[in-house]
Amino acid sequence: MLVEVRWHGRGGQGIVTVSRLLAQAALLDGKYVQAFPEFGPERRGAPVTGYTRISDDPITIHSHIYNPSIIVIVDPTLIGQIDVTKGLVEDGTVVANTEKAPQELKESLKTEKAKVYTVNATRIALDVLGRPIYNTAMLGALVKASPLVTLESLSKVVTERFPGAVGEKNVAVIKRAYEEAKGIE
Repeated sequence: MLVEVRWHGRGGQGIVTVSRLLAQAALLDGKYVQAFPEFGPERRGAPVTGYTRISDDPITIHSHIYNPSIIVIVDPTLIGQIDVTKGLVEDGTVVANTEKAPQELKESLKTEKAKVYTVNATRIALDVLGRPIYNTAMLGALVKASPLVTLESLSKVVTERFPGAVGEKNVAVIKRAYEEAKGIE
């Protein structure tokens, strides 16, 4: 089964990194993967899109993701500024960094048939990391919404990418976001 994920954030928020970390964790779990950004003349703070494909079978598609099964909104300020749900498959999943409850976000996004998960990733990052770096928290929420990879594989790739205390804190962020994410079908 092929799963396509589209990530929404802003330049400097680690969208490319987080899409690659998900792909690396899927590789550890024996899946086939692709991870790539959409680049233009972006600068820090400009909207950025990243993509991850995960499949049990070899991936032969080499294009952008036009109809993602999962959308991850890392930066909540993009909601209402751009069409974050554009192309989402009818029964897809939205995972968002927001203080809103899943039902409230579902109504505002007008995604009647989508599953919607929310987590306050910003607060978790500030609590654990002491900084508003919440891209890894969204990995935990994503795995709660759709178990594409194991938390063990995710923890392994994060501690390899960020050795020492930084990696351990990011794993703590992932696990806390996994626990705190709430969803509605």
